[in-house]
Amino acid sequence: MPNALHLDPDRLFPADPRTRDIARMLYAQVQGLPIISPHGHTDPSWFAGNAPFGNAAELLLQPDHYLLRMLYSQGVALEDLGLGGSGADPRPDPRPDPRPDPRPDPREAWRIFARHYYLFRGTPSRIWLDWVFAEVFAQDVRLEAATADLYFDTITAALATEAFRPRALFERFNIEVIATTENPLDSLDHHRAIRDSGWGGRVITAYRPDPVVDPEFEGFARNLVLLSDLTGQDCLSWTGYLTAHRQRRAFFAQMGATSTDHGHPTARTADLPQSEAQALFDRVKGGASSPADAELFRAQMLTEMARMSMEDGLVMQLHPGSFRNHNAQLFAQFGRDVGADIPMPTDYVHALKPLLDRFGNEADFTLILFTLDETAYARELAPLAGHYPCLRLGPAWWFHDSPEGMRRFRRMTTETAGFYNTVGFNDDTRAFLSIPARHDLARRVDCGFLAELVAEHRLEEDEAAQLAQDLACNLARQAYRL
Repeated sequence: MPNALHLDPDRLFPADPRTRDIARMLYAQVQGLPIISPHGHTDPSWFAGNAPFGNAAELLLQPDHYLLRMLYSQGVALEDLGLGGSGADPRPDPRPDPRPDPRPDPREAWRIFARHYYLFRGTPSRIWLDWVFAEVFAQDVRLEAATADLYFDTITAALATEAFRPRALFERFNIEVIATTENPLDSLDHHRAIRDSGWGGRVITAYRPDPVVDPEFEGFARNLVLLSDLTGQDCLSWTGYLTAHRQRRAFFAQMGATSTDHGHPTARTADLPQSEAQALFDRVKGGASSPADAELFRAQMLTEMARMSMEDGLVMQLHPGSFRNHNAQLFAQFGRDVGADIPMPTDYVHALKPLLDRFGNEADFTLILFTLDETAYARELAPLAGHYPCLRLGPAWWFHDSPEGMRRFRRMTTETAGFYNTVGFNDDTRAFLSIPARHDLARRVDCGFLAELVAEHRLEEDEAAQLAQDLACNLARQAYRL
């Protein structure tokens, strides 16, 4: 007999009975609140075309780098999971080919995943996926080798129905707004199609300029030419380059953007004199700059982006501290986002000072800071956000988007920064079906933390109830100007 799949109603709540009762009470008041998803990586084409998702492996396994990295660490070949690398068949000939399809059968990829599902015991991926399996697809047995085909057939059949199309799921999940992330070279045609369709779902974009502000981004020099073609500006001149950014930011704002996002290796900022900034741009624009020049240019561009946010009101997000594509072999074979990014120590106190010297005291400017370096929570981030009017702390992110990661974040930042210098929760994911699972997990953990404060008489129940709602929805609405 397959093992039962059961979601305990008290999961993630404190074990102490009195504190657990308080957490239950708080959670009951926020469980049904709408989802505010102000930063993520879902594909806007899903909502523009509203086409059915393909199958279980295509939707739940292959895009999820949390799953891929764990499976790869245990010796599972990514090709066997359905990922196509640079060695995939490039044949352009449209005529039928007698050779077998080199791509693995998605059912077989799913079977491999099911056989290895035990690897995710104790991880947030297991919590999210079990929620999706139980709440979205009504499964009542666990995923394992014996139930692999049952899961694949049930999920794939459901995805072919109207109730499981992207817009229907958006509405079922009670999503109030979701932000996707596009770069300045994106035409935003999918966002235009969503806007023109008459559908009531709110899907907005966010401005992610990494491909045209990071000299070490693959194709940087070519991207500047594309940016010139797109904007009609000379993006090989410093003035034209900055004007192009302002133009694209204005276009993104017209298409709903309220924020920018910056995924730099470090949090370093710079505030160079105009002549030095122009000379630096001249050195990097050819795409063959030194690592030192590339880092200084990224630093200068963070300050330039802050200056533009002062002009246009877009909220700025900084996601530093990841050594991207650490596994050079995987990067060469599969490209970005296959789970080979590794957290690094990150300095904020010295790194942000040039930007903060210029804009730190501006109450109309908002810079939301994220980190993969938990050692910076109490030492640097909470004291900075607890002082500078422009700063807010993003939630525990990526590797720390987990029950223990969220608890550590609250314990290490609240006493110095409080709750109201944070921005609640955002899910930051490509995995669309896991969004409600992630928000549910965050609400349960926050209610548990607040319940502890009430039980210790550090917070009144009515204050905790208000905070639970603020953390679930209100802080994100306010911080992201939604």
